Amino acid sequence: MAHETVSALHKSEALGVAAAARLSGWLRGYKPFVGIPDELLDRTGRPRHSWLSFLGEIAEYPDDEFQNRFSLATRHIRDTGVSYRVYGEENERSWPLNPLPLILDEAEWAQIAEGVEQRARLMEAVLQDIYGDGTLLSCGALPAAAITGSADFIRPIQGVRPPGGRYLQLYAADLGRGPDGRWWVLDDRSQAPSGAGYALENRLVLSRAFPSLYNAMNVQRLAGFFDGLRKGLAAAADRSDPRICLLTPGPFSETYFEQAHLARYLGFLLVEGDDLLVRDGRAYVRTIAGLKRADVIWRRVDADFIDPLELNSASRLGTPGLLEAIRQGGVAVLNMPGSGVLQSKALEGFLPRLSRRLLGEELKMPNIATWWCGQPAEQAMVESNLEHLAIAPAFGGPGPDGVTGQARLMADLTPEQREAFLKRFRDRPGDFVGQEVVKLSTTPVLRDGRLEPAPFVLRVFVAATPDGLKIMPGGFCRTSEQADVRAISMGDEARTADVWVIGDKPVERITLLASRDEVKIHRILGHLPSRAADNLFWLGRYLERAEATLRLVRSLCTSLMDSEAALHTSGETLSRLQQLLINWGALGEDALGRPALEVARDTLHDRAAYGSVINLVRNARRTAASMRERLSPDFWTLLMNLETRLLEHAQEVWSEAAALEQVETALQALAALSGLAQENMNRVAGWRFMDMGRRIERGINTCRYVRTLADDAATIDDLDLLLDLADSQISYRARYLVGLALTPVRDMIVLDPFNTRSLAFQIFKLKEHLATLPTLQEDGMLEEPSKILLPLATEVQTADAACLDMESVLAYEQSLLSLSMAVADRFFLQGAHAAPTPRANALA
Repeated sequence: MAHETVSALHKSEALGVAAAARLSGWLRGYKPFVGIPDELLDRTGRPRHSWLSFLGEIAEYPDDEFQNRFSLATRHIRDTGVSYRVYGEENERSWPLNPLPLILDEAEWAQIAEGVEQRARLMEAVLQDIYGDGTLLSCGALPAAAITGSADFIRPIQGVRPPGGRYLQLYAADLGRGPDGRWWVLDDRSQAPSGAGYALENRLVLSRAFPSLYNAMNVQRLAGFFDGLRKGLAAAADRSDPRICLLTPGPFSETYFEQAHLARYLGFLLVEGDDLLVRDGRAYVRTIAGLKRADVIWRRVDADFIDPLELNSASRLGTPGLLEAIRQGGVAVLNMPGSGVLQSKALEGFLPRLSRRLLGEELKMPNIATWWCGQPAEQAMVESNLEHLAIAPAFGGPGPDGVTGQARLMADLTPEQREAFLKRFRDRPGDFVGQEVVKLSTTPVLRDGRLEPAPFVLRVFVAATPDGLKIMPGGFCRTSEQADVRAISMGDEARTADVWVIGDKPVERITLLASRDEVKIHRILGHLPSRAADNLFWLGRYLERAEATLRLVRSLCTSLMDSEAALHTSGETLSRLQQLLINWGALGEDALGRPALEVARDTLHDRAAYGSVINLVRNARRTAASMRERLSPDFWTLLMNLETRLLEHAQEVWSEAAALEQVETALQALAALSGLAQENMNRVAGWRFMDMGRRIERGINTCRYVRTLADDAATIDDLDLLLDLADSQISYRARYLVGLALTPVRDMIVLDPFNTRSLAFQIFKLKEHLATLPTLQEDGMLEEPSKILLPLATEVQTADAACLDMESVLAYEQSLLSLSMAVADRFFLQGAHAAPTPRANALA
């Protein structure tokens, strides 16, 4: 326990008695360190003051308070869906955050920032040369093959002037500290650096867990960096109020959560390649109001995939013609395509001399010693030291193991892998580099109640702003779950940590809130991207369909329970109810006549049935995940919790009462989601499309209820069930004292405009939404959705319940289905056949 740790600290001769005692107070109740993490000690072997301050403050917490605080804060991770995805996996993983930050003092951080800032300037200078005059290649300072061998060298960008004169809007460097205290650059990130949004999320979680400690230690804030990044992107546009888009590969990207989080935090439009269109040398966003100009595109898609017309023809992530728009200056795409060439390890060995040539400075922060085997001398050196060097791919692609792109030692390869590698190496030595094996420093992490040292890598971000380069004060830290401290062995099962840069003085509070004079007021709703409208529309439909299915299951359960409140017990009515579930895809064709409990269980949890409740909720969650930047954390939390409860309780439907409890809980969650949408969403286009989806789905379901349960042969049990499904029992019994009758029931469920569950009410709301949404042509002509809806509204409004027949109800249902198709054709993505837009609107 703690006394064992104190003994270990004394034996290390690294800490004094007072420092060891302070640490032992912190370790109270925890198992001892397995060794001393390097980050606790400075270069002289003395304890770092910053760490002692942090651990000493933590030691003041009562027993278990530290873990309780962090557990409460990490609920935010689960509830808001903070996640990442491993390539090739369908499901996302919860974000793995270590409760202990990486702590750096202000003086040490200044040295790191200075070295990374110089490296960012060097990288920009190299890009300016290789895509400009090409002096480095012509004079032999860089071998041409070291550039053109990379798939990230984009030849069509040659000679194109970058927007604002810069290729790199955001650059990142992966740093490792050696056990001797020196920092090294392990990798350069110039293509589309990720991690800044996760760094922001890590800060949010830890500052919630330890707010007093966070403020007391004067941790530098991150908001100033993101404010500078946003202003730098805006400065690249050629007009004062630009539309900035964040181009994402889509919801199956490994870091889609981060992309959505950054878009929401910075106020950018999150778009996919299909959301954009290039016409006449300009890029446009497809919106419900037509094409709107995209001024700046901050890309998170690799350059080779952004334009299938000129680059990778198999890409489905980009926009045809985007490179031509860049060449004509019609859009600013940052980082510029082709900047990823700097990530090539073949360049690392040349950087010291390039720094002297381009900047007139020695590198302040070296990278790992690297030898590119595309040169005879370097190839011979690497080949003679294969057993002592790490071998990595020079330009990406398979590494020595033939599978992954990671660096490997020869000793780690199987005999078959070694033989295959040697053959590849001798055939194409220029595809590989040899690198010195560097050991990483370790930082404290908490694993299963045990404090242990873990190797770490720190990613530091640099943004180009109107005021020059700005360094994020902190960064994105990854800690390895492996004990191996070699830099080549981080592995996929890494965790993350917040990075605290602490000062001696209180830190100025910085906000992204702009002054009044800097913001132009907008109230129009025509800029909703077509994809977002599509997703919101179907989110509404999925949620409404799930609610309707749950109501059917509830009626099924209550009809069989031995209670005076039991309803609609007729066997024929139950058969009709089961037939509805079969028709909706919630049950298989063989379910008719099966025991009610089995029917209820399968309707709730059968993953093979596309219309089951679990699949409907999953579809709603997946749809919501595609636009989570537009949904509130509360909405996302409720939806995630609903899916989780259905999955966790799938095996607990052992009685009608248990099934009914699950149904009631799910209906309450859906009611809460509906309430959030009604009360918390602005009454703009997004809310309208979500509500239109709900109204169309509810109208269709109501027509199907009526055709099944209110035909001329309907029984009292049928009508009773219909009122229950339409949530109109109380209203009917308060209005009619004579009991159930066919004509009044039909009127209330189909034609009554004051009943919020009636078909007429849904049509009234749909008219209201369509009248508010923008039109493409201001010529006074009705668009197709209105041509379908207005006659339907007139027919329903003038219909007489006494004359209402099932053929009319079927016609209403078919009109709503046609309306849904017309809404999709008018407002949603239509590939290359986007609806034409007047030029005056297109330039908006």
